[in-house]
Amino acid sequence: MSDAVQPTAAEVRAAAEAVKTALDRHLAAVERRSGEDDPAVYEAFNELAAAAETYDELLYDRYDEVTPFEIPGSEDALPPYTGPEEPNALSVLIRRDYSVVEPQRLLAQAQRVEAVDYDDGADASGTVHGALGVLFGEFEPDEIASRHKEFGLEEGDSTLWVTAADDQTDPGEWLEAPFEGVDPQRVVCRFDVSTVFDDDLDADGDEGDDELDDTDEDADEDSEDDLEDELDTDLDEDDLEPMDADR
Repeated sequence: MSDAVQPTAAEVRAAAEAVKTALDRHLAAVERRSGEDDPAVYEAFNELAAAAETYDELLYDRYDEVTPFEIPGSEDALPPYTGPEEPNALSVLIRRDYSVVEPQRLLAQAQRVEAVDYDDGADASGTVHGALGVLFGEFEPDEIASRHKEFGLEEGDSTLWVTAADDQTDPGEWLEAPFEGVDPQRVVCRFDVSTVFDDDLDADGDEGDDELDDTDEDADEDSEDDLEDELDTDLDEDDLEPMDADR
């Protein structure tokens, strides 16, 4: 950082004092807490985290030094749970991210589904957008997750929230915006999967992966249904139809 934008020694000192104050407030909130999920403790924690982060940044910019503390990011943390202790209903919100890495394979698989299911010459699979609609309309999300490579997709990060609800929705009810207005304070539990963690695991367990892959492939073959028998999941490069340059 250039001298023109470096923080002053006084600014660093003030940030250090702010950390001390926030630390005292956090301890006081902990000592007075009314329960395991006291919102005052949560608020004091966030204030302490913000003060410590500011001090750490200024300390580094001014003196090229860092603190030995690592405080979990408050923005990513869930707030205290305020839902019912015994929920009558649950909603499971799942997000899975994919990249389309082999469009030709995606198109070829969707065209095979259409060839089996439709006799009216439907051509919804003529574009990547249409092919995704065909495949996600034919296969369950869990099956696509387990066979994503066959469909020309590459996995990204994913997250799953289990949220408490007061009442179960009526069967067949169409939700106009099913993922809006989710109260994070009703999240019972959360599970996150990141490709960053996958990379670390791959580095440690490459030798055992081959045996696991062979087992998974055998299990997939045994579970194929009549439609999947019509799909050539082991596509050769020669079998893939070239994409139209205009699509």
